[in-house]
Amino acid sequence: MDTVKTIAGLVGLTAVALVLSPSAAHAQDSNCYDTTAPLTVEEQRLDDTLVTGGPAVGPALVKLAGFDGRVANFTAKLCRQGAPKQAQQFVEREGAALWKAAVARAQSTTTLAHDAYDDRPLYWARLQLSSALRQWKPRFAVSPADRAKLVQRFDWASRGLSDVAFPAQPGVRKIAVTGFDPFQLSGTNVRRANPAGAAALQLDGRQIDTPTGKVVLQAAVLPVLWGGFDEGIVEQFYGTALQQGPDAFVTISQGRPGRFDVERWAARWRGGFGDNNDVGSYGSVPDAAGWPQPDDEFIETTLPHQKMIDAGTGPFTVAYNPAFCEWVTVDVELSCRTDQPTPGRVAASGGGGDYLSNESMYRANRLRTGWGATDVLGGHLHTPVLGQPADPAALTDAAFEKQRRDIADQVKALVSVV
Repeated sequence: MDTVKTIAGLVGLTAVALVLSPSAAHAQDSNCYDTTAPLTVEEQRLDDTLVTGGPAVGPALVKLAGFDGRVANFTAKLCRQGAPKQAQQFVEREGAALWKAAVARAQSTTTLAHDAYDDRPLYWARLQLSSALRQWKPRFAVSPADRAKLVQRFDWASRGLSDVAFPAQPGVRKIAVTGFDPFQLSGTNVRRANPAGAAALQLDGRQIDTPTGKVVLQAAVLPVLWGGFDEGIVEQFYGTALQQGPDAFVTISQGRPGRFDVERWAARWRGGFGDNNDVGSYGSVPDAAGWPQPDDEFIETTLPHQKMIDAGTGPFTVAYNPAFCEWVTVDVELSCRTDQPTPGRVAASGGGGDYLSNESMYRANRLRTGWGATDVLGGHLHTPVLGQPADPAALTDAAFEKQRRDIADQVKALVSVV
């Protein structure tokens, strides 16, 4: 795979003409981007196809969802930003607008040409726009650090972090939740979706009537990137929620085949597995600057796991997973059990493993306990694994869409029980 791409490759499909048009209206746009500027590994996958000579998967999914016009509009307007403050406001506004459009599409009550539950168009549209930001040649000087900050501001807004606002309604339970981007996207797996991200889009802003009263939800989608976690994205979302008196935190990710798991333990350890930029990280979970940082090796869920199991949300089984591993001697000897961690020992993995799923639970609940919010419930829900379309050259099929819908709808039911 080439390490740099052209804007035509980034925008893809019908959007290209709006950026590289030879007409006078867009004459300067073709000089607005440095096509030699490198992209991240994640962004380079925008050119990946399922079959040789076939369409690029990411841009095709963006077009199916109707987000291609939004991408073209962004890349054209970015060229017209004339000052740093103006650019900052533009990227934050556009990021928030992309998130809101994805949530509105996901929760649409009208019949759409492409499955409303598909989380992938948001993911790939976000990468198209972050790629444009990396290759943009502004009219003013911008340092690498300033550009990185612009990308982060756009990214966080496009994930739902800029509109975390619970309504001020008495007697309403307020729950903050996060899902994840698709991951493990190498080769033909580039078409993968993540039901946890699909569930987050279904839940953001929802007000759900339950037998015990109304539940209101705020949601965001987290990156599958160690670097994003190092920047404090988990703490930023849940910290904003904490300031509004929530009742519960539920971090959500894709887990095991065929069942949901409420994880008992989160561990302060990274196992080194590569993220969406093919970067690994190993060792204790780092602190996030500016937030409370208790040094617990393990944090136990306070979610009402038995209530969630007994609720009969179906169609998938719901289980309580008490497993964990600790280091007897770090990097040498492991002890894996289902009882209680040994005081003084270093964590090696929680019930959800030692990847970013586990870390989302750990960081959200480290913040909760560090804040002293012991009355706020907190824990992690692993969804069943979502398969892929049966035809290896297909972007979707009915069985794939039904499974994603079933998982996301059961997440909605389980979170409503909390």
